[in-house]
Amino acid sequence: MSKIIVVIGPTASGKTSLGVYLAKKYNACIINADAEQVYKDVNIGTAKITKSEMGCVKHYLLDFVPLDKDFNVYEYQLMGRKLLDELISKGQNIIIVGGTGLYIKALLYDYNFNKKTSNLDYSEFTNEELKSRVDEIYKENDIHVNNRKRLERFLSHYDTTKEIIKSKSERHNRVYDFVLIGLKPEKEELYSQISKRVDTMFESGLVEETEKLKSFNKLNSIIGYKETLGYLNNLYTIDECKNLIVKNTRHYAKRQMTFFRTQFSDIFWFKVDYNCFLNTKKEVNSFLVSFYKEWFIKIVFFSI
Repeated sequence: MSKIIVVIGPTASGKTSLGVYLAKKYNACIINADAEQVYKDVNIGTAKITKSEMGCVKHYLLDFVPLDKDFNVYEYQLMGRKLLDELISKGQNIIIVGGTGLYIKALLYDYNFNKKTSNLDYSEFTNEELKSRVDEIYKENDIHVNNRKRLERFLSHYDTTKEIIKSKSERHNRVYDFVLIGLKPEKEELYSQISKRVDTMFESGLVEETEKLKSFNKLNSIIGYKETLGYLNNLYTIDECKNLIVKNTRHYAKRQMTFFRTQFSDIFWFKVDYNCFLNTKKEVNSFLVSFYKEWFIKIVFFSI
C-alpha cells in the first residue's frame, strides 16, 4: 500500500532537502505543492530545485506551466488528485513538498471550489420544504431550517451544477491517508536564513533572470522578481531591492505559519537545525519509522 508523507513549513526552512532525503530513503516520488514553482523559467527567484539536487527522484507538478498561462488552485486540485490516484494504484510511495498551504488543503482534504451560479427562485416553497429537499440531497448538511438564505443558495448551486456545497468544518476531513510533517525554525534563525538565501539568489543571477523574463506579467506577483523589476526600472538601488525582498519574504513566511496553524490540526512539528540539517532529517526519519512501524522496517530491510 502506498504511503503519503507531506512536508510543509515556511520558505527557507529546508523542505526541499528533506523531501529528497525521504524520497531516496523510501523509494518515493515527489509532488510539488508550491504555487510559484509550477511555472517554467522562474528558477532562481523561487528557489526551485535543480536537476542535480533532484538526483534520481521523480518530481511531478513542477516547472510545467508557461509564464503566459494562468494556473490556479482548482486546476492544481484536479491534476493533483488524478496524479495521486494513479500513483496510489501503482503502489508508489509519495512525498508532497511545498509551502502553499491552500494547495495542500485543496489536494488532500475535502475542500471543494464552488462554481458561480445564478440564484434560482424558490419563493413558492416553505422553509420546511426547502430543508426537506436539502436533507434528501445531502443528509450530513448543517443548515438550520430557519436559515432560508443558505437553503436557497445550496439548492441553487445543486440544481445548476449538481455539486454539493459542504460546510466549512468538513473541509478538515481527509480525502487521503497521509502523515503531515512540519518544519518549524526559530524565528531569528529563519530570518537569517532568508537573508542568506536572498544574497545567494543575486549571486546566482536573479537580476539577469528577471531581465530575461520581464515581459511576463506573472513576475509582478512573485516575491523576488517584482522587487527586482523595481530595481531594473530604477525604483530602488540594489541594496534597497535586496532589503525589500528580505522584508517581503519574512512577511510571507509569517503568513505561511499562520495558515498552517489555523488550517491544519494534525501536523507533527520538528525544529530545524540549520547548523547540521542532517540532524533534523534523522529526527524526522526516526519519527516516521516509529509512526509506520513494521511497514517502514520492511522497507528499510529490503533496501539494504
